[in-house]
Amino acid sequence: MSRIAQTFTALKAQNKKALIPFITAGDPDRETTVPLMHKLVEAGANIIELGVPFSDPMADGPTIQRASERALKHGVSLRDVIAMTAEFRKTNQTTPVVLMGYANPIEAMGFEAFSVEASSAGVDGVLTVDYPPEECAGLAAQLQQHGLDMIFLLSPTTPELRFQQVAKLARGFIYYVSLKGVTGSANLDMQEVSQKIPLIQAAAGLPVGVGFGIRDGATAAAVAKVSDAVVIGSRIVQEIEDSPSDAVLDRVFDLVKGFRTAMDGK
Repeated sequence: MSRIAQTFTALKAQNKKALIPFITAGDPDRETTVPLMHKLVEAGANIIELGVPFSDPMADGPTIQRASERALKHGVSLRDVIAMTAEFRKTNQTTPVVLMGYANPIEAMGFEAFSVEASSAGVDGVLTVDYPPEECAGLAAQLQQHGLDMIFLLSPTTPELRFQQVAKLARGFIYYVSLKGVTGSANLDMQEVSQKIPLIQAAAGLPVGVGFGIRDGATAAAVAKVSDAVVIGSRIVQEIEDSPSDAVLDRVFDLVKGFRTAMDGK
């Protein structure tokens, strides 16, 4: 059983939902990324989404775009992100790490080389925003061969027939985009979310995490009631951007701890 599956199984036994924070690797700088990952776990994160900086993102709003730009100015590459995961694994063998990004850096590295290096470093899952299921069989096969979960995005506009296509390749969990738009958008429709989640769970047979537009504890708690996981991205990245360098770790800890507390109903 993969680390991701183990995590969801353990949380279900505790009647808890997964908190999945997102940060961009290399933001605010190279040296802070791994300490920040540990701080996320300390604050109550169950799975970490580590963003791979990319120059031409299509799903990221301005906040995460700026984080990618900052990381790219530091020269952070896909191999650097894999190395950061390996560094994190030296003292944390249990918290799953999912790399989230775009197809181009993986294709440039090569499916097999990427899968081998990512697996060796302790990466657990890969989410490539711009890889539809009909175009990624080769990557999916390499990932599965090396024990990595391929994670897919579904959105409010995804037809139910497509749930079945995704289910054939998906592993770990499904990431449901809770609204129409880019990361950091507003106007989350809880009624629509609560209607779609059971359909996706039934079709895929996997846990479903919900992200995009979750910016406060109350919304996180509401989403946790109808899903298996809550993904927080832009709000955390905004906190990193707004924080003085000597306060980033503590301020992100406090923010994520607040989401965890709200989700647990405390």
